Amino acid sequence: MSTSHTITPLTTGFLFSLSLIVALGPQTAFVLRQGVRRRHAGTVVALCTASDAILITAGVAGLGIALAGRHWLLDATRVFGATLLAAYGLLAARRAGSRQSNRDRGNETTIASRKATIAACLGLTWLNPAVYLDTVVLMGSVANAHPAGRWWFVVGAVTASATWFSALGFATTVFAPLLKHRHGERLLDAFVAATMELGAMRLLAGL
Repeated sequence: MSTSHTITPLTTGFLFSLSLIVALGPQTAFVLRQGVRRRHAGTVVALCTASDAILITAGVAGLGIALAGRHWLLDATRVFGATLLAAYGLLAARRAGSRQSNRDRGNETTIASRKATIAACLGLTWLNPAVYLDTVVLMGSVANAHPAGRWWFVVGAVTASATWFSALGFATTVFAPLLKHRHGERLLDAFVAATMELGAMRLLAGL
């Protein structure tokens, strides 16, 4: 295989993946929240990256083509995903309006907190149809436009995902001092609530 047949799909995959994931969405908001609160941020970054890798690979392997022809399934998952995001957004809004600080409410054990974080991260990723539309359908279609180098496209796309989530998790340490103040906690939860509700509305608008 020539160098151009490797570099072009690799670069295309990297840039196209960045164009989709570098945006204000449920995953981004969740990574920010966990990173700023310094609660299992590394686990969240690893889960988001691994999930993207699996979904992108599945899309390039042909799952995207199969889903594209089943509009009823996509519509059903949109409704389910919108409900999930709206519910998570309401929980975040409730935290934002509470008079207690997150530290005052932090009575969970480390194990329970980790399990809850993993469950929430997996839910926001695997139960969110927008993720499938981006990683499986769109990336699968673009990758298969380069049949000779589609797996290099996957490498580029997964590298972009890992880079973004790792950078996001690291950057949040800059904002961690905000949590010394109750208003900082409320502002973060209000941001998460608004992002989740906006995501839910966007899903329903696509029906």
